[in-house]
Amino acid sequence: MKPNLQAFFDPATWTVTYVVHDGAACAIVDSVLDYDPKSGRTRTASADQVIDFVRRRGLEVEWILETHAHADHLSAAPYLRSKLGGRIAIGDRIRDVQSVFRKLFNLREEFPRFDHLFAGGERFRIGALEAEAMHVPGHTPADMAYRIGDAVFVGDTLFMPDVGTARCDFPGGDARTLYRSVRSLLALPGETRLFMCHDYPPAGRGPKWETTVAEQRAGNIHIRDGVSEDQFVAMRTARDRTLEVPTLILPAIQVNIRAGELPPPEDDGRSYLKIPLNAL
Repeated sequence: MKPNLQAFFDPATWTVTYVVHDGAACAIVDSVLDYDPKSGRTRTASADQVIDFVRRRGLEVEWILETHAHADHLSAAPYLRSKLGGRIAIGDRIRDVQSVFRKLFNLREEFPRFDHLFAGGERFRIGALEAEAMHVPGHTPADMAYRIGDAVFVGDTLFMPDVGTARCDFPGGDARTLYRSVRSLLALPGETRLFMCHDYPPAGRGPKWETTVAEQRAGNIHIRDGVSEDQFVAMRTARDRTLEVPTLILPAIQVNIRAGELPPPEDDGRSYLKIPLNAL
């Protein structure tokens, strides 16, 4: 089946949120909680656009899907669940990511649980739509892509062909692993639609987030057909050495490994994020 979908682009974080539906049931993929790092204030304007769309269409939310624990934006999953229902889900290798960052932030409390942890290859349904959770590590150990009908939501494995691929220098990331994950996606039929989690458009074009397997194989600047694994690893490793730490990585990760929940309030009733000094 060819699912219906609506994309919501957040220019502050270059993130695309999707509502995927069959006309009655839906899933929300990679939601955004607005966060101002200067003031520490959160807002729900981006998530409220998604809520408005779902309610206007009369859709029932069955899943709130995360492709991975994002380092560049905070998830709005708990807020969406409180307004619309649905189950928050991510790949089961999130435990590895939680373990690493529990140590970095010296976290002692139990994490809020995701409602479901997908194993690689696990199949599920969104109303009449058949879906599959595909384990595509490399950017992080826990990355998942979601194949829903003829569409695949690739998370941070791939970007648009003129942008390339995701970095692999986060804890547990690995360029060789990413190459193999991407090639598994590019082994799908050429007409398969691929939907990006982000777009960082080069000068001269506006944001885009939909491409196809055939277009990626022909033109991706990092991993098109003919680029060997060793060539990709050399390029990706060298490029990653030049990249800055993402602006929101410290607030985003400690929220997103908690299934999008903010840290538990302290005795003054206020939540606090930790900034580990001289750690990264």
